[in-house]
Parts: sequence; C-alpha cells; structure tokens
Amino acid sequence: MRILGIIPARYASTRFPGKPLVMIQGKSMIQRVYEQAKRTEALAEVIVATDDDRIYQHVLGFGGKVMMTPDTFTSGTERCGFVLEKIMSQGDSQFDAILNIQGDEPYIQPSQIQALCLCFKHPGVEIATLAKEIHSTEELFNPNVVKVIRDKDNFALFFSRTPIPYQRSQAQEAWVHHHKYLKHIGLYGFLSPVLHKVSHMETSPLALAESLEQLSWLENGMKVYVALTDIETQAIDTPEDLLKLNHDTP
Repeated sequence: MRILGIIPARYASTRFPGKPLVMIQGKSMIQRVYEQAKRTEALAEVIVATDDDRIYQHVLGFGGKVMMTPDTFTSGTERCGFVLEKIMSQGDSQFDAILNIQGDEPYIQPSQIQALCLCFKHPGVEIATLAKEIHSTEELFNPNVVKVIRDKDNFALFFSRTPIPYQRSQAQEAWVHHHKYLKHIGLYGFLSPVLHKVSHMETSPLALAESLEQLSWLENGMKVYVALTDIETQAIDTPEDLLKLNHDTP
C-alpha cells in the first residue's frame, strides 16, 4: 500500500497568525513536522498543503515538497482532498491512502504516524484515527480536548467536546477512576476514494454543533476506526502553548 502524508498549513490562524513559521530551537514548526513525517517508514511521500506564499517559499527553502491550495477551504481535509485530486490528475503517482498530519505538532513521533498507517491492515477500515487514555479530570472536562467512544470492534460511536459517557452514579471528580475515557488524537488516515468523498461533504448538524468535522462522516453513515496510542502529543494552538513548549523542552 502506497501512503501519502499531507501536512495542511495555513498562515491566517485566528489564535496564532503565522504559526507554521514560528521558530522552535532553530527550525520552523512546519519544518519540524515535515522532518518527523519523513522519518516514517510507511509513508511513500510527504507534502505540505498551504494557501500562503510565505509558507510555500519557506518549505521550498528547506528542501520540502509543497503545493498551493485555494484560500477558500475551511478544513485540512479539504486541502488534503485538493492535493490528492491534483496529483491524480497529473498522473505522476498513485496513492492507496492519505494521511492528514497536523501541522502544529512539532514533535510528533514517527511511530505514531506509523501506527495510523497500520490501521489499514484491519479489514473494512476506510478512515482511521488515534486516541489516548485520559487520566486527569482537568483534561476530561476541557472542551478543547476532544473525547471519543468506540464500539467493540474499535470503530467510533461518537466524538464530543464534553465527557462521554456521563456517569450518573459518580461524582464528576471521580469519573476518570471509574471509566476508560479516550482523548482523540487529531491524525486522520483515509483510503483515497474515501478522502475524495469526505472532502466534498457538506457539514452536518452534529458537526456544526460540536465544531468537529468527523461528526459529518459519522452522521453520513461512514465508519472511523480508532486505534490506541500511549504517546502524548503537544499541539501548539496559541502563543502561550509555544512558550510552555519552549519552557518544557530541554
């Protein structure tokens, strides 16, 4: 199976404009993500998808592959779909699956990306993602931490910003001790025909309510396989996150 890794990167972040180009110990964030992805054995190729010429030129400058996308897209999934369609139209390469790799996790581990690639060895997997067990009450009730519940075959039943399930018979501060809650890790893998479908899908009512695009897929009857990881990720959403990362990183 040939798998393409795509890293969507936009300059105009509401909470952190110019985020992909911020420097972390001598390298930009987008370069660090790109280099970590390139270390993943299962990926045949890695490419950055951006709508900003500053990011485009920067990626070219460090020797990376990059493609311009329209600035009308509202999600990384749409950018990934555009890149796949353009590559296929050129006839240069064919890919069986696509990984949408977050561009704001500079220390993402290749083993985590590899684990997502391996999900496609399971029968019936068309979309895959990762999750990690939650151990703190603070994280459980943080709306910026997306929670997921799975069925017995490890396919997602629902994603939410609120803790699911609700434990009626337990005090909220004890919930993490009485149930295995899972935090969604925002890496996605798609079989190529499926990416084409979801990248053109209208946003569903549930997705609008939670501001979670994957709920559109579930609401349209698609299945999302959720594999577990024990590797913690650290996304940079705000300048404060970057300060904390620089403080914590030796």
